[in-house]
Amino acid sequence: QLQLEESGGGLVQPGGSLRLSCAASGFTLDHYAIGWFRQAPGKEREGVSCISEGGGETGYADSVKGRFTISTDSAKNTMSLQMNSLKSEDTAVYYCAVGDLREYDWATGQAMCALLMGQAGVWGQGTQVTVSS
Repeated sequence: QLQLEESGGGLVQPGGSLRLSCAASGFTLDHYAIGWFRQAPGKEREGVSCISEGGGETGYADSVKGRFTISTDSAKNTMSLQMNSLKSEDTAVYYCAVGDLREYDWATGQAMCALLMGQAGVWGQGTQVTVSS
């Protein structure tokens, strides 16, 4: 059974940090493009950050560049999202997802994220991140 399980969400004050983790089971993360997405109340789901298969390329939404960092741990078969300098507008449910993009081309890292959001075959259940004082 292919599964992703997120952890690490919670309540944090503006300017604070959180680290989200996503553990994969039933498959190897390194074989797929992976990414983090979020959905705020009343808004559409959006790409936050992605890594191509093998880790050769990363992409970040403009709103999180310089604040968020995506990474993977092959030994643990996990992916993480380090979120620093959090803002109230980062409040959302965060999801990890994976997909096979080997048949596709993209021009930018952000384009890769958009492609992955449509092609992802496995999604986590989501973890709530709330940034509030």
